[in-house]
Amino acid sequence: MGYQFHDLTDACQTDWRAYIEHDFVRSLGDGNLAPEAFRHYLQQDYLFLVHFSRAYALAAYKSHDLAELRHAFEGLKTILDVELDLHVGFCREWGISEEDLARLPEARATLAYTRYVLDTGSRGDLLDLHVALAPCLVGYGEIANWLNARPSTLRGDANPFEAWIAMYASDDFQAAMRDEIAWLDARLAEVTPARFARLAEIFRDATRLEIDFWQMGLDQTT
Repeated sequence: MGYQFHDLTDACQTDWRAYIEHDFVRSLGDGNLAPEAFRHYLQQDYLFLVHFSRAYALAAYKSHDLAELRHAFEGLKTILDVELDLHVGFCREWGISEEDLARLPEARATLAYTRYVLDTGSRGDLLDLHVALAPCLVGYGEIANWLNARPSTLRGDANPFEAWIAMYASDDFQAAMRDEIAWLDARLAEVTPARFARLAEIFRDATRLEIDFWQMGLDQTT
């Protein structure tokens, strides 16, 4: 039997848990994250999602058949029609206009992660790109599930970050996450141990850059 997605998370379990259970995430669940930290994260995540849209466009370019093209399109559609639309709405609720977003400078953590994904996809193949993207798409879905299962997570109107948790726990996003895992499982099953070792490095590096992105939000660094 070949490799599966869970083998990637198993290969960097310490980093993966540090990402999923980061203090930024815990504070979101507890409802006590500093508003300034969330606002800073929201602004940078907007830029992050714009670049990830470009990454899914790159995935379409690197596709070899109609099924891969459709998969890339669905990923792009999830970002543009679900995440970015809701994200702009979140920003508006937190006093950040679309004009403000258009003028934002990128924080170093945003630059590092988004350019790593685009560079990995440009140099490598479609699987390299999807593995670099996975900590974002799959990770945010797992974070929502972890927060939902955590007894101390504050839900409902009492939590100012309820809408954020609900978006990633939504049926649409969870379906997109499961679809991505299934796509990865099918391709990882065919790779050699040497190829998997390289993919595990990509996944680990992307996960560490996700940790840095959370820390950027928590520390409000630029």
